[in-house]
Amino acid sequence: MTKTSIRVVFIFFAVCFVASPCFSSPLDTFEGQKGTIKISGGTAHIPVMQEAAKRIMIFNNDIQISIAGGGSGVGIKQVGEGLVDIGNSGRAPTNEEINNYQLKMFKWAIDGVGVIVNPKNSVKSLSKTQLIDIFSGKITNWKDLAGLDKAINVYTRDKASGTRAVFWKKALDKGEITDKANFVVSNGGMKSVISSDPYGIGYVSVGHIDESVAPVVLNGVAPTLENVKQGKYKIARGLYSNTKGEPSGLTKKFIEYLFSTEGQQIAADKGFIPVK
Repeated sequence: MTKTSIRVVFIFFAVCFVASPCFSSPLDTFEGQKGTIKISGGTAHIPVMQEAAKRIMIFNNDIQISIAGGGSGVGIKQVGEGLVDIGNSGRAPTNEEINNYQLKMFKWAIDGVGVIVNPKNSVKSLSKTQLIDIFSGKITNWKDLAGLDKAINVYTRDKASGTRAVFWKKALDKGEITDKANFVVSNGGMKSVISSDPYGIGYVSVGHIDESVAPVVLNGVAPTLENVKQGKYKIARGLYSNTKGEPSGLTKKFIEYLFSTEGQQIAADKGFIPVK
């Protein structure tokens, strides 16, 4: 390298050091901002929301971001009523919800909903018909599925859950769920109860599946992100952040951050499929 080229490289880095845009970050949009952002709703979203909020608040401690769950229905209702700035949902808001609350929806990731059992359970593959029969209460013992002679403990989410809505529609073909099912309030809660119940069966966001539970192969297809991405695993859905009307201020900046290279990488790191 010649002295001239070395000098040019040095000048470039010197300019970049002084003028930060050479190494700009998506977080720079929050510089000099003050205020709060309130978020509630879908529990599948929480790991991404927490990581994004943590990075933003470390970058600028004049910004405070609070995050609560409650399920998709709660998020949509609360943002529509002006109780929060962002209402997350694991399903697209209905036309009625959009019209009633003047919602704007932003899909920043794609996810699947996977059936899970305890790792000690030998039954790790089911047909869709068997799954429907389990959740309807027609099949009640694992021995009928070549498992142990033990009663099946069915776990589900409440009707406010977007995870339940997608599972009910795409996995159960809108079939009934037995009234003997146990209700769980979140994806994290579902994972916790299944990991401690050798005879339980439930469902969670694919992004939440880890070694504490065992994913169930459905009709020969495993609930993995790669299978969701390739369209092989059909129980899939978008992850939405919804606002009442067009977002502005910090809310708009937060939504934009979710779609930035850094925000999309957070989604990927947390087990979801980025949209960009």
